[in-house]
Amino acid sequence: MCDGAAKGFLLEPPDLVLKVTITVMNKINIPESLENRSYQAAAHAARDAARQSDSPQTRAHAYKLSFQDEEFLVGESTRGLRLQMEYQKPEQIQRFHRIDSTVVMFGGSRIHSREAALAKIDEIQSRLKNQPEDVTIKKELQAAEHLLTWSKYYEVARDLARMVSSNCQLDGICNFVVTTGGGPGIMEAANRGAHDVQAKNIGHNIVLPHEQQPNPYITPDLCFQFHYFAIRKMHFLMRAKALICFPGGFGTLDELFEALTLIQTGKMEPLPIVLVGKAFWERLVDFDFLVEAGTISPKDLDLFRYADEAQEIWDYLCEYYQLKSDH
Repeated sequence: MCDGAAKGFLLEPPDLVLKVTITVMNKINIPESLENRSYQAAAHAARDAARQSDSPQTRAHAYKLSFQDEEFLVGESTRGLRLQMEYQKPEQIQRFHRIDSTVVMFGGSRIHSREAALAKIDEIQSRLKNQPEDVTIKKELQAAEHLLTWSKYYEVARDLARMVSSNCQLDGICNFVVTTGGGPGIMEAANRGAHDVQAKNIGHNIVLPHEQQPNPYITPDLCFQFHYFAIRKMHFLMRAKALICFPGGFGTLDELFEALTLIQTGKMEPLPIVLVGKAFWERLVDFDFLVEAGTISPKDLDLFRYADEAQEIWDYLCEYYQLKSDH
């Protein structure tokens, strides 16, 4: 079991827990023992304000309590407050759930299970039969065939999440909690693996112009939604004890290179970074060329390693942190 170096990561709850309303308090599962320490004056003020008589003055925008004024809260001048709240809410909830440390798993939203990938190919081939000269459909089929190749990593992500989660959530303290960007594809696979063993897992979703729903395997009380990419990234790394990067697109590359830069520049302590799918990553990024060009140092290649199988990754994490494992 994870009783080695993973111990000692626990963040203690704050001495004072500030709440606005009992409803919010219940939503984030605050233990009853903390309710007596909650600050209720704001909730009382909101209740009393709602009872005031109607008049031109009380209907005026200026008269609204500032924390109930949505137009004010989403305005230009209150961006700093929104950044603070977007940091504070997920942090507070994770403390109450005793989320001690995490294993963050990145990867492409378009990489699905083999069954889903095959179904997609069948659907494209059906369209191509009706329009055999359509170049766009041909390119779509080619991309789908590549995604079928990478679909094996859906199961690798799911298997790894099972291994991590079944070993590291003990005695109410949650170590190495599987954390993803909350979307489909590899993210879904990782959350699904933790869900398979009834373990808590986290999804850091983000509001996008196109619809993105959280995948159904995230622990509901740990399913977060962000507006600011910067705060979301902070939450990815704050508790991270490993970054596992599967094949993916711009988002995966963004998270990977930001973490590598933070470690390279000494802004973050080193931690295991695993690039899953050596063939994919070596085709995508020529790290050796960066060394040859003099833009990174040879030692920077030690910041990460390659792997292809879930057991291989789990064994590395156990070795790195001197953990015991049931697997």
